[in-house]
Amino acid sequence: MRIPVNTASHQYEVVIGSAVLKMAVQSFDEKLQKADQLIVFTDENVWEAQQHYFESQFPYAYEVFVMPAGEECKSFGNFQNAHTFLIDKKCTRRSFVFAFGGGAVGDLTGFVAATFMRGIPFIQIPTTILAHDSAVGGKTAINHPHGKNLIGAFYQPEAVIYDTNLLQSLSEREIRSGMAEVIKHALISNENWLSELMDIPSITNIAEDKLALHLKSGIEVKAKIVAEDETEQSVRKYLNFGHTYGHAIEAAAGYGGLAHGEAVMIGIVYALLLSERYGQLDREFTKQFLQYAYDNDYPLDETFNYSFETLEHYLVKDKKVEYGQLQFVLLNKIGEPFVQPIELAECKEVDHEYRSLLTEVYK
Repeated sequence: MRIPVNTASHQYEVVIGSAVLKMAVQSFDEKLQKADQLIVFTDENVWEAQQHYFESQFPYAYEVFVMPAGEECKSFGNFQNAHTFLIDKKCTRRSFVFAFGGGAVGDLTGFVAATFMRGIPFIQIPTTILAHDSAVGGKTAINHPHGKNLIGAFYQPEAVIYDTNLLQSLSEREIRSGMAEVIKHALISNENWLSELMDIPSITNIAEDKLALHLKSGIEVKAKIVAEDETEQSVRKYLNFGHTYGHAIEAAAGYGGLAHGEAVMIGIVYALLLSERYGQLDREFTKQFLQYAYDNDYPLDETFNYSFETLEHYLVKDKKVEYGQLQFVLLNKIGEPFVQPIELAECKEVDHEYRSLLTEVYK
């Protein structure tokens, strides 16, 4: 399956399917033959789990830079180390970089590619479900101690190669985390698709062919939005549904304390409560969705570990704050997102409401 991504700055394709890595890489033979260096960025966990498969499928000589796993990959120190590696290997503007890993590897690799010698080409080879979201659309970034993804660039890849064979080694937690972004895409786009996802007995146990179709649908949602708004001036903000409160929880937990998708799911339920106030969603749906998240083992009770005062510190540093007001993506109804400015005092009210609702579920 091929999904076109047509942005103002660059057009490319997402290739998705089982065992497509070799074929998809070879389709860039003309460009890769002209490159003076091929560099693969990956992390310790991915390389340990997937080195053999990658080496058996990647048809060219390359150098590999193995980075720390998790959000440590997106530190200032690792960003510098990655540049140092490219310099030491005598890379030039004719070099080509591959991001082989999850979202953190893709974010770091993309930002390095955007900044090394003012920009060199790169290809995303995501290895997680979560990265079906982050690998598409050209958002690249590293973290600052005061907040996630605060330093970065919009920089599109040459392609995204999504070999679903690579997903077979994922843990249940990684699958659950990744599926949160799939569910988010359904919430902002398609009520029927959301119903289909909510009818699946366990989102950590989906057949590979059906999973590929859900991932394709998620990528198509993102590709359509990114084509309309590459640099998040308008509708691309809709992709942040669940992320404002979710990022605050993720930051408070210390990056790696909660998986990204776990934090996003916590943030989605919070955004549904806000949507009751400003849209047409009702408490019945919010409770139904919260029960669905609970039944699929999302750790919603982690919210109790952090006071609103703790979360407030991170909320006010969110990238989406404008003129001192938080900008939340909410739903008028399923498939109809919009952006709503919210005062901090109301955030606190809804936080209290959220904790009361969670108490009912965790009794």
